[in-house]
Amino acid sequence: MVQDIAAKKLYNEYTNKRPAQTDYMVVFQQKKILARKLHGRICLPRLSDLLADGMSLNENADSQYLFRINEEQYFLYPDLLNPDVMSDVQWISLAQIRSQAEHEICFAAYTAYHLYQWYQSNRFCGCCGSRTVPGQQERMLYCTQCGNQIYPRISPAVIVAVTNGDQILLTRYANREYQRYALVAGFTEIGETAEETVRREVMEETGVSVKNIRYYKSQPWGVDGNLLLGYFAELDGSAEIRMDEQELSAAQWAGWEDLKDMDDSFSLTGEMMRVFYEQQRNHFIKSEV
Repeated sequence: MVQDIAAKKLYNEYTNKRPAQTDYMVVFQQKKILARKLHGRICLPRLSDLLADGMSLNENADSQYLFRINEEQYFLYPDLLNPDVMSDVQWISLAQIRSQAEHEICFAAYTAYHLYQWYQSNRFCGCCGSRTVPGQQERMLYCTQCGNQIYPRISPAVIVAVTNGDQILLTRYANREYQRYALVAGFTEIGETAEETVRREVMEETGVSVKNIRYYKSQPWGVDGNLLLGYFAELDGSAEIRMDEQELSAAQWAGWEDLKDMDDSFSLTGEMMRVFYEQQRNHFIKSEV
């Protein structure tokens, strides 16, 4: 999955520091990120790349230290004075970076976007409306007027693989950029356990009841500020689908063989589909012997 970056590790402890020429600079325009191509692959620019490429950096705009992956440091830069004058760098979508960059760069970009959204959404205090300022000792924004302290938020959400023997319930989102088949998903609401979220979301989106809910694995998903919790569950009762057309454009039972070309090592959804395929394939092979 995107966070699986081999022998490398994300170190997200906050440090109050300024970027060096060799540090990575992460710059966003809404859901686009500033990137460059190196040896045919997408990568992120270093501070020296932006300066060499003629970028006019706003000296009054403070960069924010984000994290490091091993010894490589990443900073969020909020303001380019001439974002359209570039030769070696370009704006690309987060979807593009998913398909054209190494996992380490994808993970860095998605995690940085999580923090970018948090910084953007909390420029003003929610209690008194005054400007917030970054903390110096920890990753926190605080209000100098009323003392309100704001920390990064992480939203729990579930991904559910609903199975019925050798079939799995696949869905497709309505009105979303992502149009491949996925699994039932949704956010945990106030006062709910993750298992209760599984039951509710499956029922709300597909009209199906489930049993034998089993936790599988989690995944940080910075694009939406989520921590995704993956579950397998079995059909309980009728297999008739009553689809929520506001949330979904498609919902159907699919045979395990329909997943044979699934090769998505990026997402929890893709991995869970692949796990189901391998389990059913192995069961089929044993039954044929």
